[in-house]
Amino acid sequence: MPGFDTLLAFIIATAIFAYIPGPAMLYATAQTLARGARAGLMAALGIHVGGYVHVLAAAFGLAILFDLVPPLYIALKLIGAAYLIWLGLQMIRTRNARVNAVPQGGRDPVRAFRQSMTVEILNPKTALFFVAFLPQFSDPTAALPIWAQLLILGTVVNIVFSSADLVCVALAHRMSRLLTRTGQATARAKTLGGSILVGLGLTVALDR
Repeated sequence: MPGFDTLLAFIIATAIFAYIPGPAMLYATAQTLARGARAGLMAALGIHVGGYVHVLAAAFGLAILFDLVPPLYIALKLIGAAYLIWLGLQMIRTRNARVNAVPQGGRDPVRAFRQSMTVEILNPKTALFFVAFLPQFSDPTAALPIWAQLLILGTVVNIVFSSADLVCVALAHRMSRLLTRTGQATARAKTLGGSILVGLGLTVALDR
């Protein structure tokens, strides 16, 4: 593994990237506002699990396909953006459904997990981030092979990023408790969460 100074720089850089507001944080926030704390936690877990797909891709060189085949990157990005917009519109469309039942259990958290994992896997920017970021802190002369170093570093990155998502879930839950005291406020919270997802999808689609 790299030396102490390199690892310290790695931790600092990872924390900076993790706590800059980004798509995953907004997604976890939207799910929490719309569906409750458990759904937000499951969304953060889904993002975390999906992140390991990109860690593995970076470690074994699969993500380099995005550089070699640019249309693949664009296609995956547009599919992910369309999925986000669809999720947001669905959330807005069903904002008045079961407004008196705060989704603390049942299918909503499971759905949030599946959806968030899909969103993360369909995010090609995450794959490119791992490919560009992790090799900067690997050491070809170390005892561990490069792929093993990338797996370890990628796991650390994924955990730190997930800690930021959990902070967002906690803050959004406090906000949602203020917003969900009435059925009308619950509908507004779902509208806000859905709008965040639609806006996020449009940003991803239009981002060059």
